[in-house]
Amino acid sequence: MATVERPESRPQRIVVLAAHNAWTCASCGETGDFLRMHKAGPMCLDCADLGHLEYLPSGDAALTRRATKASRLSAVVVRWNTRRHRYERQGILAEPAAIEQAARECLSDADARARRRERDEVRRADQDVQFRGEFAAAIREQFPGCPPDRAEAIAFHAAARGSGRVGRSAAGRALDPDAVHLAVVASVRHVDTGYDDLLMSGLDRQSARAHVRHQVDDIVDAWRDGVAMLDG
Repeated sequence: MATVERPESRPQRIVVLAAHNAWTCASCGETGDFLRMHKAGPMCLDCADLGHLEYLPSGDAALTRRATKASRLSAVVVRWNTRRHRYERQGILAEPAAIEQAARECLSDADARARRRERDEVRRADQDVQFRGEFAAAIREQFPGCPPDRAEAIAFHAAARGSGRVGRSAAGRALDPDAVHLAVVASVRHVDTGYDDLLMSGLDRQSARAHVRHQVDDIVDAWRDGVAMLDG
């Protein structure tokens, strides 16, 4: 009977915390900039057998990737963000020789990587221009009364890369009618009503939205019906 080989399991990632409060090692009583949590409590890097590793801050993705690959032992360093209530990556711990090797490799092909980044930036910029045009066209198709320059402004805002707005969602990139509608409604709410003033006055979001809902609906419905301007 043939032996079925088990697939190799992915190695577990070692996570180290960047200290943001005072602490002491549960093993030796010392402290430091980094700690690793164990069942017995926090441990310093030496007691966690990670003291020989060197800290490499985030900021250079290629350097981090290469150092991690070259290091037999590595760890991810995270810090608790009290404002966002989550852990955020700060860098890695890796063997000094691995970091040096990665730095040499990055230096040797820095020009090539810079040229690739420039090409990628141009490609992304072209894609963004094309997508904004498609999004503006989808707005005009669904809301023929929306002025062309306004449709372009809505598309520019909603489809900004990295904004997290509706235009960058999966539905937005697919030009889903509901996503297009949400982008138009959001623009009308902020630009054509006193919604922002209500928020600045201290009114909560839901109450402010309820206050301007009829005004927003009137404008959006008019644009949908092909009416560009409403009578005052």
